[in-house]
Amino acid sequence: MLVASTPDFEVEYLTGGSGPGLVLVHGTGGSAETNFGHLWEAFADRRTVVRPNLSGSGGTKDAGDPLTLDLLVEQLVAVVRETGTAPTDAVGYSLGAVVVAAAAAKHPELFRRVVLIAGWAHTDARLHLTFDVWRRLDQADHAAFIRFLHLTGWTNDQLNHFGRDGLAPLLEAPIPPGMGRQIELDLTIDIRALLPRITAPTLVIGFTHDQMVPVEHSRALHDSIPRSRYTELAAGHLGIFERAEELTGVLGEFLDA
Repeated sequence: MLVASTPDFEVEYLTGGSGPGLVLVHGTGGSAETNFGHLWEAFADRRTVVRPNLSGSGGTKDAGDPLTLDLLVEQLVAVVRETGTAPTDAVGYSLGAVVVAAAAAKHPELFRRVVLIAGWAHTDARLHLTFDVWRRLDQADHAAFIRFLHLTGWTNDQLNHFGRDGLAPLLEAPIPPGMGRQIELDLTIDIRALLPRITAPTLVIGFTHDQMVPVEHSRALHDSIPRSRYTELAAGHLGIFERAEELTGVLGEFLDA
């Protein structure tokens, strides 16, 4: 792991490949490795792929205060500057899409193209209820929490494809200790005022069967970002795994244009 340091934080990140920059930003409870370990090599032949761990993930360190979106944006910006990849392409997934969108709005000079996967602009009543359930389960029963995440993260077809035996090892995975801090941030998200300020060419990707962050949120992101493009994949929120090959093709087509 490499580290980008400021007086306020130390951000872990991984790099691989060579060429123009491509930053991959994980979602709530994810990390550089768990969200993108299976995808990044598809771009390494032509890109310097950078994968940061934002606060709450991996060994990234900060003051320990409640997370703010501004803090995560500045962590992403610090990594982009540290790696010298600007103007870089950036792909954000779930909470990572929120961070990338806000960073692209506030620091347009640092971003060439932007992809927002299964993100959202505003935590409405339904999302707030979802994240509140996450918070309560995270505090009370990790075994129930991981089961709930898998129940709502995959499509029915994918769950049945795993079968009981295939699901068993997934249900034993630990909940990252910093996930609770990220969930608290999820409850407060509102970047609607920032979206019209995004000038980088933007692709928004929604997952049709998403039960965690319903696809209407991706559609709303697209409607709010000037000249953005939109595509939808038939998957649940964990579509970065369920539709990995299809997603890689969509990303490559847009980013290599």
